[in-house]
This record gives sequence, structure tokens and C-alpha cells, in this order.
Amino acid sequence: MSNPIRTCVLGTGLSGLTFHIPFILALPDLFTLHSVLERNPKTPGGKLHDRFGVSTKIHTSFDAVLADEEIELIIIGTPNETHYSFAKAALEAGKHVLVDKPVTSTTAEAKELGEIATQKGLVLYAFQNRRFDSDYLALRRLLDLPETDPQSLGSVVEFESHFDRYRNSLKGTWKDEPRPAAGQVYDLGAHLIDQTLTLFGRPSKLTAFVQNVRGLGDPKVDDTFTIVMQYPAGSALPHPFTAILRAHILSVKSPQLRYIVRGTKGSYTKYGVDVQEDQLKAIAKPEDIFKEGHGKEPESLWGTVETIQEDNKINKMSWPSSEPGCYVELFKNLAAAIREGAELAIKWGEATAVIEMIELAHKSSDEGVTINL
Repeated sequence: MSNPIRTCVLGTGLSGLTFHIPFILALPDLFTLHSVLERNPKTPGGKLHDRFGVSTKIHTSFDAVLADEEIELIIIGTPNETHYSFAKAALEAGKHVLVDKPVTSTTAEAKELGEIATQKGLVLYAFQNRRFDSDYLALRRLLDLPETDPQSLGSVVEFESHFDRYRNSLKGTWKDEPRPAAGQVYDLGAHLIDQTLTLFGRPSKLTAFVQNVRGLGDPKVDDTFTIVMQYPAGSALPHPFTAILRAHILSVKSPQLRYIVRGTKGSYTKYGVDVQEDQLKAIAKPEDIFKEGHGKEPESLWGTVETIQEDNKINKMSWPSSEPGCYVELFKNLAAAIREGAELAIKWGEATAVIEMIELAHKSSDEGVTINL
């Protein structure tokens, strides 16, 4: 691309320095890191220079970012409750926007942002990066097999997606505070719900159990949830189908369970999570994302397919996560959408649907009801 997109990243914390800035710096033909927002830089070059030895303009106020006419794209990696107001202001200032999940606190806010972006002809992109996880790509490949394939699960009847961990203390950050879009359903649930809706579409019923199971911090900030989505039999799903999405904060297991899929001919079990986050935290320089092995899951974490044979014996085989995780593809698609009008890999309506499901999950849990959609 002869005209790299001049980009400002809001925030130089975990989100900015791990999930956004490395890709902006590693793709100089597509993006230029024009500036960052860091309200109180402690060193002359700020956290960016401390981490990667790179310098750029540092804005110390959001108003200064909005007033900077050179900036074309604003990436929002700030605390959850700021996403709506920052994205709205950026769009109204004529900037394209990439916003971390959860994109907003409410469905109404998400819809409003989509309308503004459409009216102004701007790209509004949701950072649902886990659509580019290696294990998710492997799962999609498995589910796409024709039923005649010996590794096919047949017609899927149940799907479990987990993001469990063990943490018996508070993190001591804004995530522990009872702010808008706080808690695990908004945090990890946004990933699990997005993957489920992408794979299977909108459910007909939703039942959720949302808790602060540790009893730590504010009781309104959930740390554990189970969301059950029910799908009727139909053309897309020949059998009644249930998706169970869960994140438990007191799960002692290594590696943790990630997926269980049950079908009429077999089952798939997967442990361990995508390696990209840990790799991004450890890289010495942004271009390390292109090194051999980046995003590649070790064979020890590959999933297992078990299928029933004609003699009722079970055939057990490994299902490889052969395609490396590729968060970089999200940024490539973002650039193509801005410069070339390419179709968004993650559409804003899909991100809005995730927020709707999150709100419904809280309503179901608070009222102790199953919600018909």
C-alpha cells in the first residue's frame, strides 16, 4: 500500500502494547504509527519506547487526538466503559475506528455507533481477534468436513466452549471495579459468544448463570458464568442443538479444557488456549510476529476426534491445529477495508449481536428465567 494509514493507538497498557501496536509497527506498508495516547508518560519516549525502543508522537489528552487532522484511524484499547464515548467522538471527528471488545456496554450504543459510521462512510471494526485463534480455525475446519469423511462428527448436537482459569485473588485493576461493561461475561464471554454466533447463528433460547463465585470485590462484578444457548432442529441443524459457554475462575487444571463438540458420529475434545497472546507478551520486536512458529500450537495441545465405526468400535485420532493463529490477518483486512473498501471480516452487526447476547445473559441470570429470542 503506497499510502499507509496514519494510526493513533489509545492506551499503552496491555491492550495497546500487546494486541495492537506490534501489528501496526510490523505492517509499515499498511499502517504508520502516527501517535499514541498516554496521559502521564513517565519517560521521554513513554511506554512505547520502553517496550520496543520506538518513538512516536505522544498525545496526553483525547481532545488532542481528535483535533489532530493527520490521524486517519483510532484504535481504542482503553477501559471498557470508555469504548462507546471514545468511538462515537472519533467517528464524529471523521476517523476510522478499531475498538476492543466488548465494543460497548449496551446494544443501543453499539447500534448507534454503527449508524454513525454508515452515515459518515467510515470503517468501524470490532477487535474480535479470537476468530483468528489456531484452535478455532482447526475447529471450523473440522465442522466443515462432509459427513462422508471418516473424521466427521456427523450432525453436531452439542457444543461446549470454555475459558476457565484459576485466580483466587483480585487483579487490582479497573477490571475489578463495578463499572459499565465490567465482569467476565463482557470480557471472556464476548469471545465465546462471538465464536458461537459465527459458527451456529442466533439461538432460539438463552439461559445464563452469572456469579461472583469467589465473593471477592464488588458482588456485581461477575467472575464466573455459564450461558446455555438452545437451537431448534431445522435446515441448518438437523437435530436440536445446545451450546454451553463457560468461564470459571476457580478451575485447577493444566491445560484447561477449551472445546467439547458432540455429534451423531463422534466427539471432539480440545485442551489449551491459542498461544498468540503469550507470544505477543514476550516478543522483543514487532517483526517477531512473522517468525517461524508464531501462532503455531504445539502438537501436545492438538485436539482429539473420536468416531464410532460400523462395528461400534471407537476410532481415536488427533485433529491438528495445523493452521497457525493469525491476528495479523485482522489488521490486513482492516487496512483493505479502509483503503480499498474490502468487505469486513468482522461486521459491526455481528459485534452488536454479541452485546445483545451479553445483556440477555445478565437479564436471564438476574431474573432466573430462560429468554426466548
